[in-house]
Order: sequence, then C-alpha cells, then structure tokens
Amino acid sequence: MTRQYIVALFTVFLALFSFQGYTQNTAPTTAPSQPQGNTPINPSQAVEFYNQAKNAGMSDMDIERAALQRGYTLDDISSIRRRLQQTTQDNTKRDPKRDALDETREQDDQDELDEETNNENDSTSLRRGRSRRLSRTFGSTFFGQSTVTFEPNLRIPTPKNYILGPDDELVVDIYGNSVDNFRMKISPEGTVKMLNLAPVYVNGLTIEQASERIVNRLRQAYSTLNRPGSGTYSTITLGNVRSIRVMVLGEALRPGTYTVSSLSTAFNALYVSGGPGRNGSYRNIEVVRNNKVIKKIDLYRFLVDADLQDNIALQDQDIILIRPFDSRIELTGEVKKTGIFEAKPGETLKDILRYAGGFNPEAFTGLIQYKRNTGNNFVIGSIDSSQVATFQPRNGDSFTVKRILDVVANQVEIRGAVTRPGIYPLDERTKTVKELITISQGTSPRAFLNRALLERASGETQTGLVAIDLRKLLNGEIPDIVLQPGDVLTIKSVEDLREFTYLSIGGSVINPGEYYYYKDITIADLVFQAGGYTEGGVPYRIEVSRRVKNDTTGLPENQNVRVFTLNVADNLVINEDDQKFELLPYDIVLVRKSPRYEVQKTVTVVGEVMYPGTYTIRNNFERISDLFTKVGGLKKEGYLKGAKFYRNQELVALDLQAIADRPSLPANLLLADGDTMVIPKKSETIRIQGGVYNPSLVNFDKNFSFKEYISQAGGFTERARKSRTYVSHPNGRTYRTTRLLFFRSYPKVEPGSVITIPMKTERPDRQMSPGERVAIISLISTLAITVIRFL
Repeated sequence: MTRQYIVALFTVFLALFSFQGYTQNTAPTTAPSQPQGNTPINPSQAVEFYNQAKNAGMSDMDIERAALQRGYTLDDISSIRRRLQQTTQDNTKRDPKRDALDETREQDDQDELDEETNNENDSTSLRRGRSRRLSRTFGSTFFGQSTVTFEPNLRIPTPKNYILGPDDELVVDIYGNSVDNFRMKISPEGTVKMLNLAPVYVNGLTIEQASERIVNRLRQAYSTLNRPGSGTYSTITLGNVRSIRVMVLGEALRPGTYTVSSLSTAFNALYVSGGPGRNGSYRNIEVVRNNKVIKKIDLYRFLVDADLQDNIALQDQDIILIRPFDSRIELTGEVKKTGIFEAKPGETLKDILRYAGGFNPEAFTGLIQYKRNTGNNFVIGSIDSSQVATFQPRNGDSFTVKRILDVVANQVEIRGAVTRPGIYPLDERTKTVKELITISQGTSPRAFLNRALLERASGETQTGLVAIDLRKLLNGEIPDIVLQPGDVLTIKSVEDLREFTYLSIGGSVINPGEYYYYKDITIADLVFQAGGYTEGGVPYRIEVSRRVKNDTTGLPENQNVRVFTLNVADNLVINEDDQKFELLPYDIVLVRKSPRYEVQKTVTVVGEVMYPGTYTIRNNFERISDLFTKVGGLKKEGYLKGAKFYRNQELVALDLQAIADRPSLPANLLLADGDTMVIPKKSETIRIQGGVYNPSLVNFDKNFSFKEYISQAGGFTERARKSRTYVSHPNGRTYRTTRLLFFRSYPKVEPGSVITIPMKTERPDRQMSPGERVAIISLISTLAITVIRFL
C-alpha cells in the first residue's frame, strides 16, 4: 500500500508540474516565439494550439491569456477564434463545455420528470405530468443551445467607462515631429513604466484619466507633447485586456467561479454557467459588487423584448446571484408558445400571455380554464375575457386555452340535382329555400320536383325532416320556407329514384360489358356504344336473351328466358327495321363470329433441315408428317431419332423417325398453333449417372452392349438398384429394364441417351437399447414356457 501511495503521489505531482509549465510556455511548436501583430496565423498552428490547451484542461480565457503572454495580439486572437469557429462548423463538433452543460440540464429535467412520475397517484396528477413532459420552463432552451454565444467582442473601441487594472495593456502611439510606439502592461502594483521615466499609477482609472497622467509624464521626454501648434502628438488606446474572476451562485446550473474577459458582461457569465437551474429564477438575478446589489436582472425583458439594459459590464470579484423562483404557472392549449412561465409579484394573466406570444387564431378567448392547488387538493375555475387583465395567477396554477368549435354558425347546405351544390352562408340573399336554389344556379334538367327533403335540427337530439313539393314551391303555389342555421336541402334526380337498369353485350364487339339502358335504344345503338364489331364479327346472326317477367305465352314450362335471333344492318347504318325490335332492361346481346374466320396458326421447325423457320398451318387436318415436306427434308447430319417435339413449351415424347416412316401411326399428331420441332445433329456421347462408381460422359459405340457402358463407368455400386435401371432417349422417351424369371433385359442405348441407375435408400444401423433387449428376451422366454406347458 505504501508503494501504491508513492506512485499515486508522484503521478499527481507530475500532472501538476506539466500543467503549470504548459500554461506558462504552451505555444504551437512551429509558431515564432514572439509573433508580431502583422504575422499571419497558420490555421493548423491555431487549431493545434487550441487543442493542446484544451487537452490540458485550460478554459477559453486561460487559453486567451496564454496567447497574450506568448506575444499574440488581439487581432491574432480574433483570427484564431474565427478559424476555430469555422473548423468547428465544418466538423460539426460541439463545445465540450456546452455538451456538459446540456447533459447536466437534461439530467435535471429527467430528475424532475421522475419526481413527477412518482407523484402521479391520480388522473389529475397524471395529466399534469404528461403536460410537463411536453414543455419546459420558458427560457431554459435558450441557454441549452450550443449555437448561442455571448463572448465579448475584443475589437471594439475602448468603452469610456472602462476601469483599468493589472494585466491590462496600453498602447502609446507618438506621431508628428517625433515618432514612437510602445506597449505597456499594468503591473500588479497598478503602475506602468515607459522609456526611462518614473512609473505612473493608473489602477482604478478610466482610459481618459490614465491618458492624462501618462501624457504629463511623457512631457518630461517630449516637452511640447499634445500642446497646440507643437507638431508632436500622442494617442493612448487599450491593447490586450486582462481577465477577471466572477462568481455565479445560487440556483445556477453550474455554480462556481469563472475567469472571463474584463470586457465581459453579466450575460457572458450566465451563459458560461449554463443559466438558471431547475429551481432558478429567470426574473430575479442579482449582480452584487462590494456587498451591494447594483443590478437586478430580468431575463424575460431580453427574451421577449430584446432589451439589453440588464446586460451590464462586470468587474473583478463581482457576484451573480440567481435566486429561487417565486411563482411559476403553466400555459397549455391554443397559445403561440406553451410551457411553464415565471411570474413576478403583481403580474396578471395578461402579462403571462404576452410572454407566450398571445393567442392562436383558433383560440377560444371568451373563457379560460385554470387549475389551482389549494394546499389540500386541486380546484378548477374559469376566467372570462374581461378578467384577463386583472387576474393574478398563483404559484402552480395551470391555465388551458381551448379551441373554438369546429362548426359554422350560419351555414346552410344544398345537395343533389342542382347546378352548384354545396355550403352557403345564411344571410340576406339566402333566407328561404327558393333563394337557396336560386343562388345555387337552379335545379338540373333531370331533377325530381315532386318531392324534396329539408333536414332540420328540431332542438332535440334528433334531426327532423320537412317534405317539400318542390314544383309547387318554385311555381309559387305554396309559400316559401324560411331557412334556419344548419338546414340541409336535398333534391334528387330522376335516376336516383329508380334501380339502375342496364344492358349486356358480349361476343365479337370491341368493348363488351354492361351499358346503361335508355328508352328506345336499339341493338345497333348498343353495338355502337360497345365500339363496333371486332374483326370477324357478323351482324346477321345476333342473339338476344330476355328475362321473362309476366308474359309466358308460348313458352314451355321449363323455359324461363326468351331468345331472339336477329339481323342488323351492316356498318351500323340507321335502318327503320332495327327500330322495330325494342330492347328491354337486362337484355343480353351476343354478337357471333363468322364460322370461317380464324386467326392464322403457325409451327416452327429448327435444326438440321433444309429450310428451317416458321410455317403456317393451312387447315385443321395437317399433321407432323406434313412438316417434312414443307421444310424440304433433312440434312445429311440430321438425326431424326433424336428429334424433339414441343407443345406449349412442354416436351412431347414422340418417335419422329417412326412417324416419318409410317404416317399412319397414332403418334402422328394434328398440328396446333405454337408447336415446335427440333432436329439435332447425331450425338456421339452417352451420359451415365446414378449408382455407378464413376458417373461420366462416354462415347457411343454401336457395338457396345448395355453392360459394357456400365463397365466404362466403373460398374454398379453396392447400393445400385440394377432392376430399376432406365434409359432416356434424346426424343424424350424413356425405357426401363425388364425381368423375366432370373433374366434381365436392359433397354437399348441410342446416341445421346442418358443411362440412370437409381440408388437404394441408405438406412442407418441402430443398436438396440438394453431395455429393448430385455423385452425381447422376456417375450421369447414367455413363448417358450407357453409352448412347453401346451406340449
């Protein structure tokens, strides 16, 4: 343990020593030891300098101070900051400190939600917990955004009220008859020293007061400095600024002491500390200086009105105290920004609504509901629009602004057979039913005028119907009806009040199907609607089938339809004879095709023939043997025994050699559309597969027997099923081995054949278990004893 303690102590000492040396001497390895103000900054040097300092645990202000000590100017530091910001944006990286702050804030929010979840013991608390999950305290997201920054601008003119202190740098520029330029850093004692003159005390002075003292001291070297007509003048400006330390206390997200630039303001310090925490106030933040409160900050003035009057400049040892919040209320519903808002004493609900951006356009502003904690339970209440400006909320109040009803108070509707059906306003132009029909541009020509229905709410839960004789109302025979809000007038067409009747047409027409029935429609009209006849359709044999309703005269008892066979004028010319036959609803019209009309049928012959290609089937009696004449015969290398015949892309096993020799064979099939015949060359090989030791492709030899082919493949294996051997010929036919008593007859082998020897299924050997052995022995013993007793 002693050894471990010594090692740990040595490690801590080494880390402290390295950090101290780094803060004093850290600089890019390739950077000049004393860079000048006009020396350009290498981007890689700037990034390396920043990353090394960050890895050593230095804050941004520590890095800035280290850069100043190494001789970098304010312009150089600004350039480094711009380059680092650009690098950060390109790499989409976030500031590690901001990530830590965001994680801290998220953890606080999660703790709050966990507490709410644990306290949700009833439905009211459950709803409040869900609502709080959907929103956060107004202003918290502002400090949680890593894209927001309040870093002070170091390239602005020196503020008139800026108070000088140790580590500030003054730049003296003498011009005119004498020229000189030098920089002076205020010592810890508060003095600056120039040339060979005595030090000047400037601590606690403004830049104007310090300039006056310095010029008086410089007149010991330049007697006429800044005197009228002297020709020698000087300007004194602020160079590099010092760092100051401020404390952020109270309900801050990360309270502590922070080192910031002397040009920093209160908002800078609030930002680096993460802003108010979970219980921190956004409206009661105090800036304490020398034990006195010099400013009270209300962040809502900045967040709502962009008012920066509270963003005062900080001084060394200032304290920012974030008080706990006094009152928070919740706004939900139809407001522009829902969430939790902090209220100051004396503020009304109108002020809180202003922080939320006001109402949404759909908000019901006449009545706002709220829920209040009485200390024992919750009570609900409501506020009308006249009380918003005077009602003072209490801590924990929850206000809900509801949405207006999604109804139109003064609408009436007209539906059905009018020119422009739809919703219309109930106003001076549409007070009655007749005026509503007029504004919708009248009824359609097919409107049913004997009756219309007016749906009207009767004041009860149900809707009443008012029947109207529309024809009499439009003719002025009955008085007009005054409309009420929500009335719906329905006018139907003639087609709406009867069953849809149709005619069916099929057969040789272009667009067969069902068509609407019209009075006096003829067969020619129906054919015209169906697009006319197809190729091959004939008009002289059209069949019409009709349902039988009442008239059954002349019909057999077992017949329920009437069938008519008609002739119609060709080319759909209007003919008086066509008008004589009247079609009725639900008739079925069938147009026949010409008996000799037929689409051309073709067959294809490929391979070793004289004229391969596609041929037309001339009649329905052509057979396979007729193809040999059409193709001009076979070539010398054509092998007819191996020819294949396909129908519907499926191989048909035929012996085409036998068909060519004997066309009378039943295998000489009639040709069908799409048939294909393939004549190959004679094959010189045989394939042997299955239960042989060497499945392979061997040459064909007409002198070889079946067994000799098997011998070329190594012979049968032990599991070969010799009796099941079969041979597949190239034409698709297959022949199997036959057996007569103890003699096998193997099939003939042709060129291009495939010999297949099936295999016996392998059955794995299984050892009997001891139990099975005992059972068998017991059975045998029992049988033996039984036999002995019987004998």
